[in-house]
Amino acid sequence: MFLNKIEQFYHDYFRASADEKASIAQQYLNPDVKWCVAHPVNDLNNPQSAHEQFLTQLQSALPDIERRPQIVMDGEYEGRTWYNSTGYFVGTFDNALFGIPATGKTLYLRYTELVCIEDNQIAESYMIPDFIDAMNQAGVNPLRKSLGHDGLVPAPATCDGFNHGAVCPDRSQKSLQLVLDMLACLGRFDGKDLYSMDLENYWHDDFMWYGPAGIGTTRGIKGFRNHHQAPFVFAFPDRGVTVDINILAQNDYVSTGGWPHMFGTHTGHSGWLGMAPTSKRIDLRVMDFWRREGDLLKENWVAIDIIHMLLQLGYDVFAQMKEQLEGPTYA
Repeated sequence: MFLNKIEQFYHDYFRASADEKASIAQQYLNPDVKWCVAHPVNDLNNPQSAHEQFLTQLQSALPDIERRPQIVMDGEYEGRTWYNSTGYFVGTFDNALFGIPATGKTLYLRYTELVCIEDNQIAESYMIPDFIDAMNQAGVNPLRKSLGHDGLVPAPATCDGFNHGAVCPDRSQKSLQLVLDMLACLGRFDGKDLYSMDLENYWHDDFMWYGPAGIGTTRGIKGFRNHHQAPFVFAFPDRGVTVDINILAQNDYVSTGGWPHMFGTHTGHSGWLGMAPTSKRIDLRVMDFWRREGDLLKENWVAIDIIHMLLQLGYDVFAQMKEQLEGPTYA
């Protein structure tokens, strides 16, 4: 596979000796890089912090780590060059990862990211690793079981996730407009009836929605409504989009996301992820990739920093995992 700047960075960093890794980070990352990773890492602001607080932690957990992207998109957005990607970090889980206990077995750590390149260096990187799925694989997830299917998320059915072919502007615009129209449709929820959003005009009947652990994969419009949409929109009835870091379209693919990307107030009655309403307004870190097939959307890969959401609602997933592992303490 052709290595873009981001893939080249990870390739070189993971294969460098321990003494060389800091200099590799200094070489590839802008001195003022915005390096943002899902909770518990959050926002870092220089190469040394990225190296010490995330990258070395990741490779310590998975010493033989490799990166396997499934979809890679690149393009210009508001005059800046972006690479949006989703796939897996894969390795033998030999050491704990942010307190998630090692298993000695293969770990598939799903990631989704948006990365900006300026002056041949990484200037901004936003990543959501699916730490809840890592907890699932280690058998220590303190949350209730996902309503959708848990497990490995596949690459595009068309096997063209990072080889889109020559980019056709008309084809790309068709995909982009379909996604924009679909998002506008989701915004027409009347607060009462899911059918106020006419998804049949935008999604194939058998489309696949690949959600994060905690929600899981759903199939078809009925599965999407039952296993994700209904619990979410009734729990956060005022949800909306705040900022798009970028939105890219390449032939049949579209991707976007934000840090944060959405907001919502937890006032509904659905008991989202088993939690009673808190009346708290929270921000959501979300990233999406879509694949169009014909005139409708066929597949959607979704990353949500659910652990960060729950922390804002008063539930610390990592603390609960630790208590589950160690047992409760009493004053």
